[in-house]
Amino acid sequence: MKTICWGILGAGRIARKFASDLKLVDGAKLIAVGSRTQESADRFGNEFGIKFRHYSYEALVQNPDVDVIYIATPHNLHFENTLLCINNGKAVLCEKPFAMNARQTDVMISLAKEKKVFLMEALWTKFHPHFLKMQEMIREGLLGDIRSVLINFGFKPAPPIPARLFDPELGGGTVMDIGIYNVFMAMSILGKPDHIDAAMTPAATGVDEQCAILFRYKNGAMAQLFSTFSSNLATEADICGSEGRIRLTSRFYEPSSTIEYYKERVDSRAIIPVHKEPGSGYQYEARHVNDCLQKGLTESPVVPLADTILLMETLDKIRQIAGISYPSDN
Repeated sequence: MKTICWGILGAGRIARKFASDLKLVDGAKLIAVGSRTQESADRFGNEFGIKFRHYSYEALVQNPDVDVIYIATPHNLHFENTLLCINNGKAVLCEKPFAMNARQTDVMISLAKEKKVFLMEALWTKFHPHFLKMQEMIREGLLGDIRSVLINFGFKPAPPIPARLFDPELGGGTVMDIGIYNVFMAMSILGKPDHIDAAMTPAATGVDEQCAILFRYKNGAMAQLFSTFSSNLATEADICGSEGRIRLTSRFYEPSSTIEYYKERVDSRAIIPVHKEPGSGYQYEARHVNDCLQKGLTESPVVPLADTILLMETLDKIRQIAGISYPSDN
């Protein structure tokens, strides 16, 4: 089995977590990092024992020893960073949100298909053991017919507040930063909504400080999704059916979440055991990408590109209804 050589584009907090978890993936080796300065690349390289420390993203993608690149830059840079990688023949795992809108997503996917280069959105939750177990329980009919999904995700940012959270140029606001998890989770369970309602509370910069979303389906099912930067929420997900209920405890999108199963009454709670590995949880998606590349695939069977475009189209629709816009939409 060929060792897959990884590069990381960006040297921030998420990049550090991914680099740490990549050590847990057999057949994967982190050999390169690209940053905007040599000092930043060297600091990151020293921390993780990386051979190649590139002072620019262009230098990283031109490294012939790199097979795949994890893009860990702010939302607004994903489009140009992904195109840069693909045009240089590098497979890409791009952090969510995949792009700023569906128009950019279409261009990224079209180029990957044209160049026959692997491309995947880094929806890490789809590979976590608790998420897979939840899906299995639903498939086995333990909840009966799913009637409602209730998800909240919110926190009050602590100073110093990262600029990206509220800057429209950087894709700020709750929907693109954290609400995407609510939307992804609801669609994973109920599918594409037949009708969407959405409303937001604007921050001083014009992006959404809070957003409430309602998905409605022709079969009568509903999903209520709420995200906020103005208060600390439980950050849990309830999946409710005619025969039972699942609660994914805080934080529902991370592998640390616990599955609570309620077969009947509110007090009938059972904790469903799920195997948990060391690490932050990025190793699962990295392991999957490694496997795809070993098999010569250009698309993930777990996070297909059709799902990525559907998610971004849905986010576009939510933003349109709620009145959330970015300069990149023009």
